[in-house]
Amino acid sequence: MTPPKSDRAHIDLSFLSGPRSRWKEFKTLLKIAQQFFYGFRKLHFVGPCVTFFGSARYNEGHEYYEATRSIARRVGRVGFTVMTGGGPGLMEAANRGAKDVGATSVGCNIVLPMEQYANPYLDVSLTFDHFFVRKVLLLKYSICFVVMPGGAGTMDELFETATLIQTGKVKGFPIILYGKDFWAPVLEQLKLMVEKGTISPGEMDFIHVVDSVEEATEVLQAELVNMWEQRKGKGSDVPAWWFLHQPIKGKTFFQRKEVGS
Repeated sequence: MTPPKSDRAHIDLSFLSGPRSRWKEFKTLLKIAQQFFYGFRKLHFVGPCVTFFGSARYNEGHEYYEATRSIARRVGRVGFTVMTGGGPGLMEAANRGAKDVGATSVGCNIVLPMEQYANPYLDVSLTFDHFFVRKVLLLKYSICFVVMPGGAGTMDELFETATLIQTGKVKGFPIILYGKDFWAPVLEQLKLMVEKGTISPGEMDFIHVVDSVEEATEVLQAELVNMWEQRKGKGSDVPAWWFLHQPIKGKTFFQRKEVGS
């Protein structure tokens, strides 16, 4: 299917400005449906994904860029597809890490008034007009989420994902927050919400905070193996690499020493 056309110079700024003519609303509805259909078809066979969220503003050489790339290498090496928002910064770092080890690298980009073109490390690249379409695709094909430091967009992605897991719309998928100092204020706010009764104790136990590539690796391996154990006997035909149990020289894939990490 031909991808829906996106024109950066003609972004539909009237879509969220209130009611419009029925014809305009109908055309917008068709375009949204077309973008969903295109995304579903394009990503149907990408395999189980780990989605990385993070800032577009941290470039190569920054500690967060290098950590993101290293984690993505380890995720990609065991056979997972690495998925990101497809842009620069930490999204690029994750896609680049996947390409370093020959893993499939996917990006779901967004059309913005300012330029944000797809990074050069993508095997599969999609571009969407609406954030909600893009976020559905970033969530639909993933079984784990790695959230690196970022801005408002990263925060939006984090809390939308957390809400879906908390409310049972997504079942038990782990979220890994990288950078204890960066996320400390957010964690304090979550703690306050528990104290005030707006979140129940234990409702956010799927969030894991790590401070190093090694710690992220350990949590990823433990959580993904646990997910597979819970799925046993339920008709799943997921290949062995999905749950990281295939040993190599007495170790699981994630425990192999990574060159350059």
